[in-house]
Amino acid sequence: MQTTLNSTTTGAAAGATAAPTAAANGAPSELFTTLLVAQIKNQNPLEPADPSQFVGQLTQLSQMEALQKLASQGEAQATMLASLQQLALGAQVGSTVSVATDSLRLEGEPVSGRFVLDGASAQTTLLLTGTDRQQRRIELGSQAAGQVDFSIDPAALGLPPGRYAVQVETAGGAAPAVEVDGVLRNVRLSPGGSAMLNIAGIGEVAASTITGLQGRRQEEVTP
Repeated sequence: MQTTLNSTTTGAAAGATAAPTAAANGAPSELFTTLLVAQIKNQNPLEPADPSQFVGQLTQLSQMEALQKLASQGEAQATMLASLQQLALGAQVGSTVSVATDSLRLEGEPVSGRFVLDGASAQTTLLLTGTDRQQRRIELGSQAAGQVDFSIDPAALGLPPGRYAVQVETAGGAAPAVEVDGVLRNVRLSPGGSAMLNIAGIGEVAASTITGLQGRRQEEVTP
């Protein structure tokens, strides 16, 4: 019986020693330590728990806290990368960029873009749908497979300023993605931490939609 009591006392002492160290790590550690001490105090003196079980539980706690710390570090790094991305994109303000988009914001100036056909199309149409739900069709005629460039001149087409959904119709029924060029006006961070770009002729889009950086026009670079 004396051996049993010593074993129980030893286990309790080990739990008491571990408590300050674990509790210093935060609320999860404090809760774990409380449960561990209660488990030691309420164990059957005639059948004490194997001390290695407590060691295993402490090891699991340490692993969980390490994962939590890695997650926190990952969030901090993501925030830092978002800030660096904003700074890098901020340096491109005034440059022409290309973005993948399904809508345009016509403001009177011509807008240029492109799309890629996987196969030839006997009849290709650029379809613009305004907020009034009226559709404007720009016939591009027969097109071979590959990149097809287009330009939208609102004045020549009689299109009032506003936002338009844009899509491509082909003879085969394919609907290729549209890419549009515009001058980067400014960059801001959304509440979620992602960079948002305000682009002339397009409006505000996520930085992830960028497909190319065209740089500034030559006349703007030359002093």
